[in-house]
Amino acid sequence: MSLQSYINKKVLILTVDGRTLIGNLISTDQLTNLVLTDTVERIIRTPEDDEPSSEIEHGLYLIRGDNVVLCGGVDENIDGEIDWSKVKGEVIKDTKNA
Repeated sequence: MSLQSYINKKVLILTVDGRTLIGNLISTDQLTNLVLTDTVERIIRTPEDDEPSSEIEHGLYLIRGDNVVLCGGVDENIDGEIDWSKVKGEVIKDTKNA
């Protein structure tokens, strides 16, 4: 599937090591290497963790294609209404082979 329809749009990337990255996709190639701007990493805490979930700003970010598990569009209206510091959930485990 081509990612060209996502160029200049906000996307969510899940990586092989279980990280969640959100940013504006500005470039991709045939190896699924991705370049994002305004990138943030969302760290969602478990319900048992008293610490709030957080976002870490990374700015311009390159993700190697072999680290991409999923790339999907983000509905910016819905995303903007969520207080991500209050979101809790299970940890996304990595997909690396043992």
